[in-house]
Amino acid sequence: MSGGSGVSDLSNPSGMGEVSGTMRTDEAINEIEGYLLWEAEKSRARTRAEAFCAGLPWLTDSQRAEVERLYCQDQAELSKAYLQRIATRSASLRAEYSGVYQVLRRRLFTAFAAGSVAVAAAAAVAVVLTAR
Repeated sequence: MSGGSGVSDLSNPSGMGEVSGTMRTDEAINEIEGYLLWEAEKSRARTRAEAFCAGLPWLTDSQRAEVERLYCQDQAELSKAYLQRIATRSASLRAEYSGVYQVLRRRLFTAFAAGSVAVAAAAAVAVVLTAR
């Protein structure tokens, strides 16, 4: 659920169609993936709503349609909140792991530089000792 403003229904949670300018390939793939995942979630909500209403045989057709609509709406709100929590957590983990990666990269570079200096010093000492 990247991009887009606060969406209160199932129509367009990914914000597709609101993107201006040129979109990078990875961003486009993320948008398409988000759209497909959301459509699958909507389909699952409809299926669950139909199964729920199947257990209520006394409902009229209009009551059944209203219960299914409300059930889907409730599921959409729950799913949206869940996905927003996941996106927030994902962003915080990305930031945390990026920081850890930078620290490890600096350590590796430092170790490589120190090792290179040590090898160069050992080679210089070896040259000096063999020149005697």
